[in-house]
Amino acid sequence: MDKALQTMIENMPEKTGKKLEEWIKILNKENFDKHSIAVNFLKTEHGVTHGFANTIVTLSKETTTAEDLVLNQYSNKESIKPIYDMLLSTIKNFGEDIVVMPKKGSVSFIRKKQFALIKPATKTRIDLGLKLKGVEVQGRLEDSGPFGTMCTHRIQLRQISDVDSEVIDWLLKAYQTSV
Repeated sequence: MDKALQTMIENMPEKTGKKLEEWIKILNKENFDKHSIAVNFLKTEHGVTHGFANTIVTLSKETTTAEDLVLNQYSNKESIKPIYDMLLSTIKNFGEDIVVMPKKGSVSFIRKKQFALIKPATKTRIDLGLKLKGVEVQGRLEDSGPFGTMCTHRIQLRQISDVDSEVIDWLLKAYQTSV
């Protein structure tokens, strides 16, 4: 996803009053035949600006759902899916202001900006990327490695018991500092 689109999706709740997923549900209930009719509906009935309305309608037409993206990531990697599920559940408990953004190869967690990223790195390992500016590498908290500038740190997780209080504390710190 390009950076401008990512920024637009991140700003959507503040600028339009709803998250992308909420707008897509509204459009799916209406079942518009034409793109322009759906755009006009969002503009006239919900007061959404043209740019946001066009983006919402375009993204609502994509055939791959968020669930499909996650399922595809863990195809032939079912043994590590419970790790993802535990991380997802833990992160969602931090607050209502989190946007979960599945992509082809990873899932981003965004508040005002991305604070965590979960990527099935191999068939037996998940890489948890975190944005923790100014935090030194220590213990299981490694340099970002393959994440580059998307994250400042990485924690490798191979089994569900690896999602312990240390990992949860680092996740919470990344969440808290992402405002």
